[in-house]
Amino acid sequence: MSENMLITDIFTKFQKDLDADQELREVIRTICKEVQQMSREAVTVLQIIHHKEEGIIQACQKARELFGKAREKYASLKQTVPSTDYYKYHDHWRGVTQQYCFLISLVIWLEMGILASHETIAEVLGISSVEEKEGFHLDIEDYLVGLLLLCSELSRYAVNCVTRGDYAKPSQISKFIMELNAGFRLLNLKNDHLRKRFDALKYDVKKIEEVVYDLSIRGLLPKPESGEGQK
Repeated sequence: MSENMLITDIFTKFQKDLDADQELREVIRTICKEVQQMSREAVTVLQIIHHKEEGIIQACQKARELFGKAREKYASLKQTVPSTDYYKYHDHWRGVTQQYCFLISLVIWLEMGILASHETIAEVLGISSVEEKEGFHLDIEDYLVGLLLLCSELSRYAVNCVTRGDYAKPSQISKFIMELNAGFRLLNLKNDHLRKRFDALKYDVKKIEEVVYDLSIRGLLPKPESGEGQK
């Protein structure tokens, strides 16, 4: 009888633990839904780059406002998720965080034409950039997936720039993507999802190479400024 009571107590505790975990997951899901909604708004705002050049600066400013709101939600996630359980619940925010890595890196590229570092994106989101055993941080693989998404978006942007008669931007994009491609080739990628995303990069590289080549043979590439490259 006492043994049966002991078993009952054990499984009663299991149920309490399962209930607590489920309640925590519901809180996390609610926060992540709000974060996802802001990311969708940012995607919509930034689609202007594929239609016209005017308004891109304002779109970047609007996107940054949405990043600020997302930062507040990430602060809520940091408070909600136990410091030791980051990877236990990571799947809830993995996808949307990769999306934010893409969106933030796109805005920074549009504004300054440079690569957004892992530390910069973490700072925008208000989370740690240090890969920690405990605590909420920006996972490096999430950052890398975001950069691969950026390459796909920029290759599409290059095509639409040509449609609008902007023949200089594709060369700038080509140089940037080539440098990123070279960087990724230095990595020994173990993550299957990341590896598949990287495998798709070759198609983005090919697309932008074809755009630049077509402009070149048609004589539409802007000529270097006088004296450029000369000493």
